[in-house]
Amino acid sequence: MRLYHWIMQLLFPPKCVLCGGLLEKEALDLCRRCRVDAPWYPNRKTKLQFLDSFAAVWYYEGSVRKSLLRYKFRNARSFAGAYGRLLAMKLQEEYPEGFDCLSWIPVSRLRRLRRGYDQVELLAKAVGRELGLVPVPLLTKVRHNRPQSRIHGAAERRANVLGAYRVTGPEGLAGKRVLLLDDILTTGATAGEAGRVLLTAGAKEVHCAVVAAARK
Repeated sequence: MRLYHWIMQLLFPPKCVLCGGLLEKEALDLCRRCRVDAPWYPNRKTKLQFLDSFAAVWYYEGSVRKSLLRYKFRNARSFAGAYGRLLAMKLQEEYPEGFDCLSWIPVSRLRRLRRGYDQVELLAKAVGRELGLVPVPLLTKVRHNRPQSRIHGAAERRANVLGAYRVTGPEGLAGKRVLLLDDILTTGATAGEAGRVLLTAGAKEVHCAVVAAARK
């Protein structure tokens, strides 16, 4: 087993999830430069529309944006482990009280078929391993809407996701404090709509966490 890991590290040496540079010995996920220069997101924000709060690891810009686009559209599934570890660390700092359940905002069936995976589900599994929580699929996407990245106005984005999600098991939501994951938060329209659906179904609180959020 040790020989196998040695060969794999020789053939596929660990790289920084942001810049792609080779990691120094004992380094994990990020190189020394990116640990210093990455656009780290500050403390969690509270009282967004239909969300009690949200937290992010980074601002969605520069090397972070490039890394997430590779993860989302270029089959860089292996990034999920690094993102999950870093996001879990952020959550442990910001929410020491923890959560009742962990879930994620799913992609549509058609988008998953085309892409071959749901990048946020992979993220949820990685975060769950770190936090000791098993991700629960609380939501399903019932409408294949236009990608939010192609819509610029906040009002248009809210309209685009309205009615796009449905709760899969409302009977288990009553009074629960939910951690809801997504990969990127820009205007908050998608996360807000998912939060609205969960709160309507009986959730007590919905807190969103993402890998990166827009600066505005």
